[in-house]
Amino acid sequence: MEWWKQTSIYQIYPWSFQDSNGDGIGDLKGILKRLDEIQELGVETIWFSPFYQSPGEDFGYDIADYTKIDPRFGTMEDCDRLIKEIHKRKMKVVLDMVMNHTSDKHPWFLESKSSVTNPKREFYIWKKGRKKPPNNWISMVGKSGWNYDQTTDEYYYSNFLSFQPDLNYRNPKVKLAMFGVLDFWLKKGVDGFRLDIFNSIYKDESFQDNPFSLRFFPTPDNHDEAFFQKKQYNLNLPESFSFAKEVRKHITKYKHKPFLIGEVSGSDQVLKSFLGEKADGLNLVFQFELIHFQFQAKFFKQLLLKNETIFPSPYTPTYVLGNHDQRRYIDRIGGDRNKAKLLVCFQFLVRGVPIIYYGEEIGRGEGRISNFKGKDPIAKMNRFVPLFLSNLLGIYINRDNCRLPMLWDDSPNAGFTIGTSWLPLGTFQKEDTVAFQKKDPESLWNHYRVMFQIRKEWQTIREGSLDTIEMESDDVLCFARKYKDTILHVYLNFGNSREKIRIPNKTKLIYAFGGSILSGSFLELPSLSGMILQVMGSKPSRE
Repeated sequence: MEWWKQTSIYQIYPWSFQDSNGDGIGDLKGILKRLDEIQELGVETIWFSPFYQSPGEDFGYDIADYTKIDPRFGTMEDCDRLIKEIHKRKMKVVLDMVMNHTSDKHPWFLESKSSVTNPKREFYIWKKGRKKPPNNWISMVGKSGWNYDQTTDEYYYSNFLSFQPDLNYRNPKVKLAMFGVLDFWLKKGVDGFRLDIFNSIYKDESFQDNPFSLRFFPTPDNHDEAFFQKKQYNLNLPESFSFAKEVRKHITKYKHKPFLIGEVSGSDQVLKSFLGEKADGLNLVFQFELIHFQFQAKFFKQLLLKNETIFPSPYTPTYVLGNHDQRRYIDRIGGDRNKAKLLVCFQFLVRGVPIIYYGEEIGRGEGRISNFKGKDPIAKMNRFVPLFLSNLLGIYINRDNCRLPMLWDDSPNAGFTIGTSWLPLGTFQKEDTVAFQKKDPESLWNHYRVMFQIRKEWQTIREGSLDTIEMESDDVLCFARKYKDTILHVYLNFGNSREKIRIPNKTKLIYAFGGSILSGSFLELPSLSGMILQVMGSKPSRE
């Protein structure tokens, strides 16, 4: 089985991971300093949010040069060393690649906007308007995607923020240039790319108006209908599905077998279209349903049944609890680390690729920075919306709050920086830090470490099939993982009551947490506990 189907992915947001020079911003040398700790946790693949040259208006997702390192983070020499040291530790490197748009400070756009006859004009999407935008397309942030340029008396289109003009992939020269960017990094040994808002790549070439929708609020899994508009002509076009296959074909010429994981949204059928009818499109796509979990066994069982039905092998589901755009999951469960352990056990042991956001392994808390004081450009757009109101409505406006610096130890600034941190660290206790939790065998950090270890050791978890098992209690989720002659059973109690379960087969304990006990032919599961068992008679397929 391909390596990317078996891996686990750990996202690092460079601004907030580790500062090495005291300027209060995380950097590449800081990450290098922490590589041994990342390896100790058990991480297999590291995904880096952008560290390319950028004005930083959207904190790296507004790229001014795809082949240079922003001085905030270091040099190309630092980057080359980072890639080398990660590979030396038998881990993989995934870079965030923003193919949809550039910064408005990118040389391509500066040329493009200088004149309607400039050779780079068609690198972007320009359109004349009659004293108003050319059509009704709404961007992902709820405003018209059209931006008026006084110099040339035309509008350029941006599907995200106004300073991030969208590239025009109907121009073959754009495609050639961006494939050149991919080649630049693949030749440096990068093992794959996370493709930012990949479902936005192509727009309707006839610029038809989008139809009306009753839906206003977007969700991570569905940007297709939002702000009273069905985005039929500026998201998820068939050309984008085809382009996924083109990019996949382009990278297959590299012997180290790099892969692609796309940030897309829409129905399961849309996601599957990006993967390709023959699984020949993007290798993986982000699936965001888990971010909106309901803490009930029924929710997780239904999610498994759905994914196993719609995304059976050779497709591989992904399981995500958070990222740099979403409220931290620990906040949704009131900071309860026993609940967190159940969620993590589910995320790591089902069939699929778990994707972990830095700090989740210690239960890094959500910030409480008001929208008025936010540095996030989306927060600035909504600065007068009270934080409690946006939380009440379930709208995530200030992404600063999920990007707070990592808590390494209980020294000043939590070991993140010796300077003034670019974002406040917020309140924390020593029990919240990596240093403390590494020493506590019952900590969340050590639970994550065990989950990484079990995935590495058991081929059954990495490659096996999955079947749900019916339970008498609605509070208990049970599923079986099978590979050749090996069978593992996973039991998770999401309820408030102690459950006693008869085990029909002879079993061997692999891992237990939350006070669960295996006694003869019975399994006792206290509230918020879990257990992994090997069914005896099956042969261990572990490494």
